[in-house]
Amino acid sequence: MVGNLLLRGMLAGLIAGILVFAFAHTFGEPLVDAAIAFEEASAQAAGEAAEPEIVSRATQAGLGLFTGVMAYSVAVGGLFALAFAFVHGRISNLSARGTSAVIAIAAFVAIVLVPAVKYPANPPAVGNPDTIGVRTELFFLMIVVSLAALIAAVALSRRLSERFGLWNGATIAGIAYLVFIGLVLYLLPPINEVPENFSAMVLWRFRTTSLGMHVILWAALGLVFGALAERRLAVKGGQRGRPATAFR
Repeated sequence: MVGNLLLRGMLAGLIAGILVFAFAHTFGEPLVDAAIAFEEASAQAAGEAAEPEIVSRATQAGLGLFTGVMAYSVAVGGLFALAFAFVHGRISNLSARGTSAVIAIAAFVAIVLVPAVKYPANPPAVGNPDTIGVRTELFFLMIVVSLAALIAAVALSRRLSERFGLWNGATIAGIAYLVFIGLVLYLLPPINEVPENFSAMVLWRFRTTSLGMHVILWAALGLVFGALAERRLAVKGGQRGRPATAFR
Protein backbone atom coordinates (compact mmCIF):
# COMPACT_ATOMS: atom_id res chain seq x y z
CA MET A 1 0.00 0.00 0.00
CA VAL A 2 2.76 2.45 0.90
CA GLY A 3 4.53 1.79 -2.41
CA ASN A 4 1.26 2.35 -4.25
CA LEU A 5 0.73 5.65 -2.46
CA LEU A 6 4.33 6.62 -3.20
CA LEU A 7 3.68 6.24 -6.93
CA ARG A 8 0.54 8.33 -6.61
CA GLY A 9 2.50 10.98 -4.74
CA MET A 10 5.09 11.14 -7.49
CA LEU A 11 2.31 11.36 -10.09
CA ALA A 12 0.74 14.21 -8.15
CA GLY A 13 4.16 15.86 -8.00
CA LEU A 14 4.49 15.47 -11.77
CA ILE A 15 1.17 17.23 -12.35
CA ALA A 16 2.04 19.92 -9.83
CA GLY A 17 5.45 20.41 -11.47
CA ILE A 18 3.88 21.08 -14.87
CA LEU A 19 1.66 23.77 -13.34
CA VAL A 20 4.56 25.32 -11.44
CA PHE A 21 6.76 25.37 -14.54
CA ALA A 22 4.08 27.11 -16.58
CA PHE A 23 3.64 29.74 -13.86
CA ALA A 24 7.37 30.25 -13.30
CA HIS A 25 8.17 30.46 -17.01
CA THR A 26 5.39 32.98 -17.63
CA PHE A 27 5.72 35.22 -14.60
CA GLY A 28 9.10 34.47 -13.03
CA GLU A 29 11.57 34.42 -15.91
CA PRO A 30 10.91 38.02 -17.06
CA LEU A 31 11.79 39.15 -13.54
CA VAL A 32 14.99 37.12 -13.62
CA ASP A 33 15.88 38.77 -16.94
CA ALA A 34 15.28 42.20 -15.39
CA ALA A 35 17.52 41.34 -12.42
CA ILE A 36 20.27 40.03 -14.70
CA ALA A 37 20.08 43.19 -16.79
CA PHE A 38 20.53 45.27 -13.63
CA GLU A 39 23.49 43.12 -12.58
CA GLU A 40 25.16 43.48 -15.97
CA ALA A 41 24.58 47.24 -16.02
CA SER A 42 26.07 47.59 -12.53
CA ALA A 43 29.13 45.55 -13.52
CA GLN A 44 29.60 47.62 -16.68
CA ALA A 45 29.34 50.87 -14.73
CA ALA A 46 31.98 49.61 -12.31
CA GLY A 47 34.28 48.71 -15.19
CA GLU A 48 34.11 44.97 -14.48
CA ALA A 49 34.42 42.43 -17.25
CA ALA A 50 31.27 40.54 -18.14
CA GLU A 51 31.19 36.95 -16.89
CA PRO A 52 31.12 34.30 -19.63
CA GLU A 53 27.74 32.68 -20.18
CA ILE A 54 28.25 28.97 -19.57
CA VAL A 55 24.59 28.08 -20.11
CA SER A 56 22.43 30.27 -22.33
CA ARG A 57 19.47 32.10 -20.84
CA ALA A 58 17.18 30.31 -23.29
CA THR A 59 18.30 26.96 -21.89
CA GLN A 60 18.08 28.19 -18.31
CA ALA A 61 14.55 29.53 -18.76
CA GLY A 62 13.41 26.51 -20.76
CA LEU A 63 14.91 23.06 -20.36
CA GLY A 64 16.88 23.94 -17.24
CA LEU A 65 13.89 25.38 -15.43
CA PHE A 66 11.65 22.50 -16.51
CA THR A 67 14.15 19.85 -15.37
CA GLY A 68 14.75 21.49 -12.01
CA VAL A 69 11.08 22.10 -11.27
CA MET A 70 10.00 18.60 -12.30
CA ALA A 71 12.74 16.85 -10.31
CA TYR A 72 11.92 18.90 -7.22
CA SER A 73 8.14 18.46 -7.56
CA VAL A 74 8.29 14.69 -8.09
CA ALA A 75 10.65 14.28 -5.12
CA VAL A 76 8.42 16.41 -2.89
CA GLY A 77 5.40 14.45 -4.10
CA GLY A 78 7.06 11.20 -3.00
CA LEU A 79 7.89 12.63 0.43
CA PHE A 80 4.33 13.96 0.67
CA ALA A 81 2.97 10.46 0.05
CA LEU A 82 5.20 8.99 2.75
CA ALA A 83 4.04 11.65 5.23
CA PHE A 84 0.43 10.85 4.31
CA ALA A 85 1.00 7.11 4.76
CA PHE A 86 2.33 7.75 8.26
CA VAL A 87 -0.31 10.28 9.33
CA HIS A 88 -3.53 8.97 7.81
CA GLY A 89 -5.64 7.13 10.36
CA ARG A 90 -3.20 7.86 13.18
CA ILE A 91 -3.48 11.57 13.94
CA SER A 92 -7.18 12.12 13.17
CA ASN A 93 -10.25 10.54 11.61
CA LEU A 94 -10.18 12.78 8.55
CA SER A 95 -10.81 11.32 5.12
CA ALA A 96 -7.96 10.82 2.68
CA ARG A 97 -8.76 14.14 0.98
CA GLY A 98 -8.95 15.90 4.33
CA THR A 99 -5.68 14.43 5.56
CA SER A 100 -3.96 15.36 2.29
CA ALA A 101 -5.25 18.93 2.50
CA VAL A 102 -4.14 19.35 6.12
CA ILE A 103 -0.65 18.00 5.35
CA ALA A 104 -0.34 20.33 2.35
CA ILE A 105 -1.36 23.40 4.36
CA ALA A 106 0.88 22.50 7.30
CA ALA A 107 3.86 21.81 5.02
CA PHE A 108 3.36 25.07 3.16
CA VAL A 109 3.31 27.04 6.41
CA ALA A 110 6.30 25.26 7.96
CA ILE A 111 8.52 24.81 4.89
CA VAL A 112 7.66 27.88 2.82
CA LEU A 113 5.77 30.64 4.60
CA VAL A 114 7.60 30.79 7.93
CA PRO A 115 11.15 30.69 6.44
CA ALA A 116 10.11 33.26 3.80
CA VAL A 117 9.09 35.70 6.52
CA LYS A 118 12.69 35.80 7.79
CA TYR A 119 14.64 35.00 4.63
CA PRO A 120 12.54 35.78 1.51
CA ALA A 121 13.60 34.70 -1.97
CA ASN A 122 15.90 37.05 -3.87
CA PRO A 123 16.51 37.42 -7.62
CA PRO A 124 19.95 37.59 -9.26
CA ALA A 125 21.97 40.71 -8.36
CA VAL A 126 20.63 40.61 -4.80
CA GLY A 127 22.99 39.09 -2.26
CA ASN A 128 26.72 39.06 -1.63
CA PRO A 129 28.43 35.99 -3.20
CA ASP A 130 30.75 35.84 -0.18
CA THR A 131 27.83 35.19 2.19
CA ILE A 132 25.97 32.58 0.15
CA GLY A 133 27.12 29.77 2.45
CA VAL A 134 25.94 31.53 5.60
CA ARG A 135 22.65 32.55 3.98
CA THR A 136 21.98 28.99 2.83
CA GLU A 137 22.72 27.56 6.29
CA LEU A 138 20.42 30.06 8.00
CA PHE A 139 17.61 29.37 5.52
CA PHE A 140 17.75 25.60 5.99
CA LEU A 141 18.07 26.05 9.74
CA MET A 142 14.85 28.04 9.66
CA ILE A 143 13.13 25.22 7.75
CA VAL A 144 14.34 22.54 10.18
CA VAL A 145 13.34 24.56 13.24
CA SER A 146 9.92 25.34 11.77
CA LEU A 147 9.24 21.69 10.90
CA ALA A 148 10.39 20.48 14.31
CA ALA A 149 8.21 23.09 16.00
CA LEU A 150 5.22 22.03 13.89
CA ILE A 151 5.68 18.36 14.82
CA ALA A 152 5.99 19.32 18.48
CA ALA A 153 2.84 21.45 18.20
CA VAL A 154 0.89 18.52 16.74
CA ALA A 155 2.04 16.26 19.57
CA LEU A 156 1.15 18.95 22.11
CA SER A 157 -2.26 19.39 20.51
CA ARG A 158 -3.06 15.68 20.80
CA ARG A 159 -2.05 15.63 24.45
CA LEU A 160 -4.00 18.77 25.34
CA SER A 161 -7.05 17.60 23.41
CA GLU A 162 -7.50 14.71 25.83
CA ARG A 163 -7.88 17.20 28.66
CA PHE A 164 -9.32 20.37 27.13
CA GLY A 165 -11.07 19.13 24.00
CA LEU A 166 -10.04 19.10 20.33
CA TRP A 167 -10.49 22.78 19.48
CA ASN A 168 -9.03 24.11 22.72
CA GLY A 169 -6.05 21.80 22.47
CA ALA A 170 -5.40 22.78 18.84
CA THR A 171 -5.73 26.47 19.66
CA ILE A 172 -3.27 26.32 22.55
CA ALA A 173 -0.77 24.32 20.51
CA GLY A 174 -1.13 26.75 17.59
CA ILE A 175 -0.45 29.73 19.85
CA ALA A 176 2.58 27.96 21.32
CA TYR A 177 3.91 27.34 17.79
CA LEU A 178 3.49 30.99 16.81
CA VAL A 179 5.15 32.24 19.99
CA PHE A 180 8.12 29.91 19.55
CA ILE A 181 8.52 30.78 15.86
CA GLY A 182 8.27 34.47 16.68
CA LEU A 183 11.11 34.07 19.18
CA VAL A 184 13.23 32.21 16.61
CA LEU A 185 12.59 34.87 13.98
CA TYR A 186 13.70 37.52 16.45
CA LEU A 187 16.88 35.71 17.50
CA LEU A 188 18.18 34.68 14.08
CA PRO A 189 20.32 37.33 12.39
CA PRO A 190 18.68 39.40 9.63
CA ILE A 191 20.12 39.53 6.11
CA ASN A 192 19.66 42.62 3.97
CA GLU A 193 21.93 42.71 0.92
CA VAL A 194 19.62 44.44 -1.55
CA PRO A 195 21.49 47.10 -3.59
CA GLU A 196 20.23 50.62 -2.93
CA ASN A 197 19.25 51.29 -6.55
CA PHE A 198 17.68 47.90 -7.22
CA SER A 199 14.08 48.12 -8.40
CA ALA A 200 11.73 47.64 -5.45
CA MET A 201 8.97 46.55 -7.85
CA VAL A 202 11.11 43.80 -9.40
CA LEU A 203 12.13 42.59 -5.93
CA TRP A 204 8.53 42.57 -4.67
CA ARG A 205 7.16 40.83 -7.74
CA PHE A 206 9.95 38.24 -7.67
CA ARG A 207 9.23 37.37 -4.05
CA THR A 208 5.47 37.15 -4.56
CA THR A 209 5.99 35.06 -7.70
CA SER A 210 8.28 32.71 -5.78
CA LEU A 211 5.63 32.38 -3.11
CA GLY A 212 3.00 31.79 -5.78
CA MET A 213 5.02 28.89 -7.19
CA HIS A 214 4.97 27.20 -3.79
CA VAL A 215 1.25 27.88 -3.38
CA ILE A 216 0.60 26.12 -6.69
CA LEU A 217 2.89 23.21 -5.76
CA TRP A 218 1.37 22.47 -2.37
CA ALA A 219 -2.21 23.16 -3.44
CA ALA A 220 -1.86 20.80 -6.40
CA LEU A 221 -0.23 18.14 -4.24
CA GLY A 222 -2.93 18.37 -1.60
CA LEU A 223 -5.81 18.22 -4.07
CA VAL A 224 -4.46 15.77 -6.66
CA PHE A 225 -2.87 13.34 -4.23
CA GLY A 226 -5.94 13.47 -1.98
CA ALA A 227 -8.16 12.40 -4.87
CA LEU A 228 -5.78 9.64 -5.98
CA ALA A 229 -5.26 8.33 -2.45
CA GLU A 230 -8.98 8.36 -1.68
CA ARG A 231 -9.73 6.21 -4.71
CA ARG A 232 -6.98 3.74 -3.83
CA LEU A 233 -7.95 3.47 -0.17
CA ALA A 234 -11.62 3.13 -1.09
CA VAL A 235 -10.82 0.20 -3.38
CA LYS A 236 -8.63 -1.41 -0.71
CA GLY A 237 -11.28 -0.92 1.93
CA GLY A 238 -13.97 -2.34 -0.35
CA GLN A 239 -11.94 -5.47 -0.93
CA ARG A 240 -11.78 -6.03 2.83
CA GLY A 241 -15.26 -4.81 3.61
CA ARG A 242 -14.05 -1.96 5.86
CA PRO A 243 -12.25 1.41 5.63
CA ALA A 244 -8.58 1.04 4.82
CA THR A 245 -5.59 2.90 6.21
CA ALA A 246 -2.25 3.29 4.51
CA PHE A 247 -0.47 0.55 6.43
CA ARG A 248 -3.15 -2.15 6.22
